[in-house]
Amino acid sequence: MKTLIPGRLEAFLAQDDDAPIVMLNLLRFAPGAGRARYTDYLTRAAPIVARHGGAIAFAGDGLAALAAEPGQAWDAVALVRYPSRDAFAALIADPDYAPIDALRQAALVEAVLQPVAPLLR
Repeated sequence: MKTLIPGRLEAFLAQDDDAPIVMLNLLRFAPGAGRARYTDYLTRAAPIVARHGGAIAFAGDGLAALAAEPGQAWDAVALVRYPSRDAFAALIADPDYAPIDALRQAALVEAVLQPVAPLLR
């Protein structure tokens, strides 16, 4: 992860209800090769995510914001679905993921990782 907020991952995992979870990724690319590095990261991460039951549900470029405060425009977004919080934890603990995560970090100057759950159940 870019920089995890201390204690948040543990609190997030402690609330595991075995329900699927989606991770919203808001992405700001590093100048130069950031976008290309992130695309490479997605390609390499997809099979590892799948190994843990997850899937990249959507990844796309951010277009000009129609309504936003200054600084809230993002270069891209990605939505990654996991079968549970434990599956996400298994992914980030997977030793095959660490070198690929380094590629993600090199690709970004700013990122938000926001877990989301269905609003309507």
